[in-house]
Amino acid sequence: MSVQQRDFADAFLDPRLLRSSRLGGLATVIDWAPVEALAKPLHDAGVGRPAYAAASMLRALYLQALYDLSDPGLEEMLLMRIDFRAFCGFGLSDRIPDETTLCRFRNDAAAAGVLEAAFAEVNRQLDAQGLMVRKGTLIDASIVPAASRRPPVAAGAKPALRREPEASFTQKGGKSFFGWRLHVGLDQGSGLVRRAVVTPAHVNESSMAEALISGDEAAVYADRGYENRHRRARLKAAGIKDRIMHRRHKHQAALSRWQRLRNHLIGRRRAPVEAVFGTLKRSYARARSRYCGLLRTTADLFRVLTVYNLRRALRLATP
Repeated sequence: MSVQQRDFADAFLDPRLLRSSRLGGLATVIDWAPVEALAKPLHDAGVGRPAYAAASMLRALYLQALYDLSDPGLEEMLLMRIDFRAFCGFGLSDRIPDETTLCRFRNDAAAAGVLEAAFAEVNRQLDAQGLMVRKGTLIDASIVPAASRRPPVAAGAKPALRREPEASFTQKGGKSFFGWRLHVGLDQGSGLVRRAVVTPAHVNESSMAEALISGDEAAVYADRGYENRHRRARLKAAGIKDRIMHRRHKHQAALSRWQRLRNHLIGRRRAPVEAVFGTLKRSYARARSRYCGLLRTTADLFRVLTVYNLRRALRLATP
């Protein structure tokens, strides 16, 4: 069908369609052009059937995360829902990518680091809008079990899976977990995730702290697992308030009353970071990884965090 015929069909759509959908805000809260430019090199083979526009495919990936859709489910919604088509830029007469094409594009985007770069670009724009408060950074980490079933532990051997060789075991609360660890740095005041890192589960949360501190915040809040005298010294040298909880050391019988009170006050301030993990698990069904391997798990979690920030920015912008 010709472009003229396609435009004629689309002309019958009510212009209020996307504005009245929950997708309308996501379409306008940022300038999507710089984000979509990051995906343009993908599927630019130059031979064979013309590829779907990278911008449309990228937006489709965010819809998949927002609505927790499988690849077949995303294909079905793109076929059935006009607001999905409008958000992605597909006309009523346009071909819709099938589930295999969507899966391949997602894997290509993961391999190229597009979703991590898009997360950074979205945050740059939200910062430019004045939404990043920089009052403080709340840092924490959460275990994300692997998509694959945990391997059996053989005596004297390091357990591993062929599909997920980077995944690892860790202990928490007396229980054993196999998979990954998501580390985040949350902007105090706005509730936007400024930085994130995904590692195998065995990687200690304290070792990722520096990667989560932006350096321009007024304070850093963290639980006792992040306590480190060198870190405290670096924060002081940078003029950043040290709001890391105290823990009892081997030569210390118990925390002082002042330390216990300080820990209590810090715990109340850093509580919002726990809500991020709860939202990812409940609203975005990321109680465990959806994909195999560190590369794809990282890309997926950055995709979900991007959607989380966009929706958070919408709430901040609404009076």
